[in-house]
Amino acid sequence: MLLTIDIGNTNLTLGLYEGEHLKSHWRLSTDHKRMPDEYGLQLLGVLQQTGCDENCLTGICLASVVPHLTRHVKQACEEYLHINPLIVDVGVKTGVRILYEDPRAVGADRVADAVAVHKLYGVPACVIDFGTATTFNAVNAHGEYLGGAITAGINLSASALFQHAAKLPPVDLARPPSVIGKNTVHAMQSGLLFGYVSMVEGMVSRFREELGEEMKVVATGGLAENIAKETDAIDIISPWLTLDGLRLIWEMNQ
Repeated sequence: MLLTIDIGNTNLTLGLYEGEHLKSHWRLSTDHKRMPDEYGLQLLGVLQQTGCDENCLTGICLASVVPHLTRHVKQACEEYLHINPLIVDVGVKTGVRILYEDPRAVGADRVADAVAVHKLYGVPACVIDFGTATTFNAVNAHGEYLGGAITAGINLSASALFQHAAKLPPVDLARPPSVIGKNTVHAMQSGLLFGYVSMVEGMVSRFREELGEEMKVVATGGLAENIAKETDAIDIISPWLTLDGLRLIWEMNQ
């Protein structure tokens, strides 16, 4: 079996694959202070939940946007799972040509998303990854990664709002009764949710102008379903798209 690991700024996402089948998956909080031994014990723990251990694994594929945690998790994989992980970086086969001005500046998770959408859903496509940041990623009809747009994620926007506006309280990211809020909490929820949805719809429209009317829109990340409920702009919800991309990259490099 293959273990895939996506290290983000907020979440550490794991997937256990048996062939093409995603047997189990986990979304854990990223802890920037956790040491390699702690990560090693955590990895062993989630594997044991499935009745598996390090001896079940044939490989590990890892993507990360947090460099110092890359080292910690790599060490944990080597010492506790006895496997040297394949780390998605320059020199790793992906099958996707990167047309960004500096290909090294493209996050490994964005590369994995592009690989997965090309192989699984078809192109041209706009991949929207709802994470700490929300990224809009353009893959053209030739399967080439063109670039995209980056903005603050909805949770980050909510946090900034109540941290920097003295009279505004923290609120849950829930759907308010109507767009026009009748109290401060509902007004904030409306602005955050519906304002964010409108931003997504506007960006999708602009991407479609450049990629063509046939462009698919694929949403991934922890908040993909919450946003997709409020708009017809999203065609496909694929919560584990990055993990699927890591599986495909690992297969290409065997």
